[in-house]
Amino acid sequence: MFWKKTFNIIGNVITVLLFSLFIVTLVAVISARASGGEPDIFGYQLKTVLSGSMEPDIQTGSVISIKPGGDMTRFQEGDVITFQTKDGTLITHRIVDVKNGGQQYVTKGDNNDTVDPEPVLAENVVGEYTGFTIPYLGYVMNFASSKQGAVLLLIVPGVMLLIYGMATVWRALRLIDMKEKESTAHVE
Repeated sequence: MFWKKTFNIIGNVITVLLFSLFIVTLVAVISARASGGEPDIFGYQLKTVLSGSMEPDIQTGSVISIKPGGDMTRFQEGDVITFQTKDGTLITHRIVDVKNGGQQYVTKGDNNDTVDPEPVLAENVVGEYTGFTIPYLGYVMNFASSKQGAVLLLIVPGVMLLIYGMATVWRALRLIDMKEKESTAHVE
């Protein structure tokens, strides 16, 4: 009896985990496709860190959360911002100096020896780093953003959920069949 309850609990936990993984992946992939990049969740953007310029605080392959919008001249020395370069690359670095009342920022990666070559204009700031980081998830997000990754991360949990559902139905049918055999055995 103990093992039966334990297996039922484990089965329910596996079902919830697979279904949750499927839903989270589905939302992330759809959000990434709709925004043309990283997902936007509750007004925060998730960005993947592709370099070690901000290590050890922000590791390569991490996903960070930034808060976009607002007055982009509000930042102070020590704030970490995400900005866009002339070639469209997004960079997340710390402000080491504020110029012209917040119209320009001198930035530097924590792990870099020198400041960035050009000051960042306030109009090129995308958002402020919120301090929320998930290490290594960026590798998964980059893979999920690819066609192969989107297919794999949607199909695999779905197929696993389908197989688990079929096993559960088969087990239930077998249990019903066993009960029917027991009831007919008692009748004879």
